[in-house]
Parts: sequence; C-alpha cells; structure tokens
Amino acid sequence: MRRYRRAADFTAAAMIFLRDNVLLREPLRVEHLKPRLLGHWGTCPGITLVHAGLNGLIRSTGHRTLLVTGPGHGAPANHANLWLEGTHADLDPALSRDEAGLAELVRRFSWPGGFPSHLSPAVPGVIHEGGELGYALSTAFGAAMDRPDLLVVCLVGDGEAETGPTAAAWHGSKYLDPVTGGAVLPILHDNGYKISSPTQAGSMSDEELCALYRGYGWVPQIVDVRGDYFAPEFDADALVDAALRDAWERIRAVQDEARLGHRPERPAWPMLVLRSRKGWGLPPEVGGKALEGTFKAHQVPLEGVHDDPRQLAALEAWLRSYRPEELFDADGRPAADILGCCPTGDRRLGMVAEANGGRLRRDLPLPALDRFAVAVPRPGQGRVGATPTLGPWLAELMRATEHSRDFRIMCPDELSSNKLDAVLDATGRAWQWPVTGYAEHLDPAGRVMEVLSEHTCQGWLQGYLLTGRHGLFPCYEAFVSIVDSMVNQYAKFLKMAGEVPWRAPVASLNYLLTSEGWRQEHNGYSHQGPGFINNILTKKADAARVYLPPDANSLLVTMAHCLTSTNRINVVVAGKNPSPPWLTLDQARAHCRAGAAAWDWAGSDRGGPPDVVLACAGNVPTVETLAAAWMLRRDLPDLRVRVTNIVDLLTLPPPDQHPHGLSDDEFAACFGADDVPVVFDFHGYPSAIHECLHGRPNATRFHVRGYIEEGTTTTPYDLLASNGVTRHDLAIAALRRVAGSCDHRAELADRYARERDGIRADLRRTGQDPDWITNWEWT
Repeated sequence: MRRYRRAADFTAAAMIFLRDNVLLREPLRVEHLKPRLLGHWGTCPGITLVHAGLNGLIRSTGHRTLLVTGPGHGAPANHANLWLEGTHADLDPALSRDEAGLAELVRRFSWPGGFPSHLSPAVPGVIHEGGELGYALSTAFGAAMDRPDLLVVCLVGDGEAETGPTAAAWHGSKYLDPVTGGAVLPILHDNGYKISSPTQAGSMSDEELCALYRGYGWVPQIVDVRGDYFAPEFDADALVDAALRDAWERIRAVQDEARLGHRPERPAWPMLVLRSRKGWGLPPEVGGKALEGTFKAHQVPLEGVHDDPRQLAALEAWLRSYRPEELFDADGRPAADILGCCPTGDRRLGMVAEANGGRLRRDLPLPALDRFAVAVPRPGQGRVGATPTLGPWLAELMRATEHSRDFRIMCPDELSSNKLDAVLDATGRAWQWPVTGYAEHLDPAGRVMEVLSEHTCQGWLQGYLLTGRHGLFPCYEAFVSIVDSMVNQYAKFLKMAGEVPWRAPVASLNYLLTSEGWRQEHNGYSHQGPGFINNILTKKADAARVYLPPDANSLLVTMAHCLTSTNRINVVVAGKNPSPPWLTLDQARAHCRAGAAAWDWAGSDRGGPPDVVLACAGNVPTVETLAAAWMLRRDLPDLRVRVTNIVDLLTLPPPDQHPHGLSDDEFAACFGADDVPVVFDFHGYPSAIHECLHGRPNATRFHVRGYIEEGTTTTPYDLLASNGVTRHDLAIAALRRVAGSCDHRAELADRYARERDGIRADLRRTGQDPDWITNWEWT
C-alpha cells in the first residue's frame, strides 16, 4: 500500500508541475514545466491515504462505497487514484494506464480544454465539486438515504469544518435511518492549516475534538499519521486500515441491530479525525522557507521554480524521492502490486453506480391529476389554496413510492406552515433520536426531512438527486435565498455535467416557494423577499425555469411537469392562502403548455386590437389584475383591455435567448402590437421582467409593477398599496397609458385614487381590509 501511495502522490505532484518528462526519464528542465502552475498540493497526500485505505476495505468487504471529497481543490489526488484504478482509461482510452496515458492526464490538468483545478462532473466518481466549502457532509447524507447497501465516506477538510453549513450537517445522523438507509462515515482531514493561517481543528487537542464530535452524537476516533512520510518504520496505512475496519464494524453493528428490529435509541455512528501534515511528503524547507506541515504547502509549493535554479533542483529532488522508476515499468505501466491494491469493476470508487446517478433514475409513478383537481364552474368562483390542493397529490405520490423509496421532501420545518401537511398522512418526519416532549408524525423511516437549515436541505437534496432519486424543496420564499450560493454551484455542476458524454441526466432540482411576501401578516417585512427569482434568471437557459402558477389547478399541472423533467432547476412560486380558482384542469394544462396566454374571458378587446394590455405573473398579481380589468369593464366598457397571464416566466425572452421564448406571433397574441402599452403586475422585483424582456421590440412599452421593498406587518391590501400594485393602481396605470387624451379616463383615474386612499385610511382605523376587497369575485 505504501508503494501505491507513492505512485499516486507522485502522479498528483506531476499533474501540478509537469507537462513533459512525466516519469523523469531525463533530468528535469524548465521546458518540462507547465507555464502556469495551478492547483493545491497540501491536501493531496491525505486524500490519497484515505483513497488507499478505502481500496483495502472494499477489496476485503466487497461493499459498495461512494467517496464525497469536501476538499475538492485536492483534485490531483482524485485523478491520480482514478488513473491507477483504471476508471479514467475505461471512460477515456486516451488516459490509458501507460506512459502515454499518464502524460495525457498530467498535461490535461489545469490546462486549457482539460480538467479544471478542482473536482468537476468530468471526474468519475464525483457528485460534489468541493470548490465552495461547506456542503460535502450534507450531500453525503443525501446520497446515503434510501440506499441501504451503500457506504458514503465523506472527507471533510478542516477548513470546511469551520463553515456554518458543515456545523449544521453533523446533525444528519439524527435523521439517517439505519434500516432503509446506508451509512455515512465522515473523516475530518485535520492537516492544521487553511490557505494562510491555522484551522480551528488544528488548534484543538484530541480530547477537545472528541468532546466536540461526541456532543454531536458521533463516536470519534483519532488517527494520527503525522510521522515521516518516507520513514520505513512509520506505517500510516496500517493506522488508517485499522481505523476504517473498526468504523466498518461499528457501522455494521448499528445496521444489523436496527434491521433485526432493535432500533438503537441513539445510533452510535463512527467518525474519524485524520491528523496529518499539510503537504505531507514535501521537503521540510527549501531556501530557508518552511514547506511541509505549514500553510505554505496549501497551493503550489516552489512557485518560483521557473526562475530559481535552486527551486527547480528542489522540485526534481522531491519528485525523485518517490522513486518513480520503482513504481512504473519501461512502458510507464504501474507495477502489478500497485494495481493489485485497487478494487475491480463497479466496486472501484470511480465506478460506483451512484456516482453517475442518472443511470439509476427511474420515472416517478405520478398520480393522475383529475382526482385532485379543483372544480371550477366559472372563473374566480369560491376560494381554495394552491398548496393545500397540491398536498394530497404529493401524499399519493409518497404512497406510490413507498417500496421504491426514491422520492423525498426536504423542508426547513415548514411543511405544515406551507399547508402541505396532507403529506404527513402518507409518511412521517424522519427522526431517529428520542424525544422528551410532545411531537407529531415522527417516523424513523419517514421521507419528509425537516430541519431548520436551508443549507442542509439543499445539500441533502443534491446528494439524493445526483444518486438517482427525485425530490422537492418547499421553502419560505424570503429565506430560500440563503442557498443562493449553493444553487449557483449546482447550476455550474449541471452545466458541466451536460457536456460530459458519459453522464446521464438526473432528476431536476425542484423548489416550491410558498409563504409568499404578499401574504405575511404574521411576520412582516423580514419575510418579504422575492429575489431568488432574479438569481435563477442568471443561470444557463437550458437549466433555469421559473413558474408562477396563478391558481390551484395550474400548480398541480406545473408540479407534475417539474417532477418529470431532468437536469433543470425549477422554481415554482405558489400561494398557500385561499384564493380564487381561475382555470379548470384542462384549461390549466393548455395554459401551462403555452406558458403565457391572453385570457379571452377576462378581456374586453373582443378579439380585436387592444387599447391596453394588463399582464400578470403570480397568484396575488393575477387576482389584482383581474379585479382591475373587472373595474375597467364596469366603469369604461368601451376601453379595449386584453388580460394576459404568464405562468412560465421564461416565455418572455426572445426564442434565440431561451428555448421557452414565445415566437413573435405568439408574443403579439399575448401583448398586442409593438405600440400597445402593457401594464405588467409581477410577483417579484420589476427588474426581473425587464431582464426577461430584453431583446423584444419596443420593450419600453412595458410598465412593470412589483415588489419595491416596501413592507411591514399590515393588511394584504395595504401591503399592495405600499408597493403600488393594488387593483386601483393597476387600473389607474392603464388609464393613464392609453393613447390619446380623455377627460373621462382622467376623472376615473382620480376616482380610483381617492377610493384607494380611502380604503387605506379606513383599514388603519379598523385593522382589516374591507370585505368587498377581501372576498371580491369575478363576475
């Protein structure tokens, strides 16, 4: 195993520095070096030590194992191990296990058109890039859920361990079911330093670290390998092997006991703390500058090697200290004993099926919508909540996947608040630990994951999706932005995965944003924030989708569509409060297929060219827009008003900017000719609509209203008025933008303004909106 590690570490170091003479067949010269030295050496020896240990464990147990590497900047180590086990060659014959393949691997690393400096979807075995720190452990837990025969080993860097998301993720052991799920074995890689300063873990004693992780509920074990890399008497591999086998036995004991019907009260899952030297194997110092065991080993040691002959000589001496001539034959093939250290077939860490989860994905058995749809005798009759309508359908989906166990809901403790609690009739809230007080719907095998950490929910869901399953992330709209950065990274992962020919598509990441800002009577300004939509609009057109279903039936249709899609990030914004239903199920299907359409029954343009278009996107904006159209039809029947509703926000860009973009004719059918004014009431920030309309002819004719950061705890109408989006404001805007002057239109606009102001004055006295506003119905 020591020879295996020497071969892997040599290969990793060569990837950072060399572009030629990769086996040092001749003296090292400057022209053999890459012109730009990019990468991170400091964590590589530790990654290889873990990889080698896992190879041994897999060979002896045959257990399927997935490695999630938190310190993804240590990619050279992952590549080296994947090359030695033959996975690289299996997926790309140019990376054959000989000198030509090694030269190609070394050349490609951090090279234009080659592999990036961090892990990426182009690297076999990878479901987590590890570029942005904090999410490896939650991703590992998601991968282990509902995979009872899978061991997920998660390498957590000691820098990453300082992040808030990682601190929350350690509690995943309180949710992972030892019966229906696999196991997560975290390994904290404590090499003492970040990029330029000590880590918290590196400054803690063994006793302090053990106390910390015991407090989280783990059984920690310290594995100290801070000996001399090259000393024959120091056997780091034996230490790691013993620790891994002890952890494996503990994992099997927990699972066996639980699967025999004796669930432990507090599952005693093991974790390891691997204490190593930063940049292990480097010279202790070069030119008076300390290297091994310091933060100066974090990225590229010997960065002046192009210009400093002493550093060039030190680099050559370091690389030769691995004695590559003993490890590779005349053709550059690794020695037989080195290759013998690797598992074979799909037991290799790079070839475990879950690492390319799209190949395992199966379509969900979606329930038929008809049984759950709302009857709509006429538009706007009655009141029904969109998410309370969706809840029973999701519950039926939970029942339909009871045996396949490939669908979960990850939610920050908000399922009941978001009126989706019907799901709890079909499955419980996952929970393993004892509860001292009152609780409802807890179930060790439950498939609703509720934790007050959006980061953890996101990581769980990413791990679950990327290993071949399906899921939904309901969240308060204002707080989903906590995961803005995570969704940015996931969008990059999807984009790059789509460019890798052997990566199969995975189920889409589906957000259901509820508790929308327009109805936050219990919470107020802090809970009003629709900016997640703006972030999603920055993503690649082949991944980003934003849907704003206007009522309950359109939410059913939208969610069914999202749960059949792949490689997408779907954002669905829906209300939970009672609201008018506008569309029958068949009408909702047609509307959602179109993405945007004029509602002829609501307009007064009588099929001819309109004087003005009232457009809306979102549940509350739809109500206010239709109320405005109703007022104008009542008070100014000769005004030709077209009412257009947008359910798919990305129908607005031109078709050359987004595949869902409406054609010119379709756009005109929705919004009239290029000289027709459009008053657009949008659920979120107006800037999102302006961004979508960029490239459309005469986009300045669109006068967009939306949330403009005015909010407090007040009545629904008052909040709308604060942002200029009541039915009165929309009707006034339409009257003032119709071409030509008209005293009657001006008088009507003034009347509407007085009526609006009177309502606001009254509600300040009564504390509530007038009934004729709250319970208005379309007639």
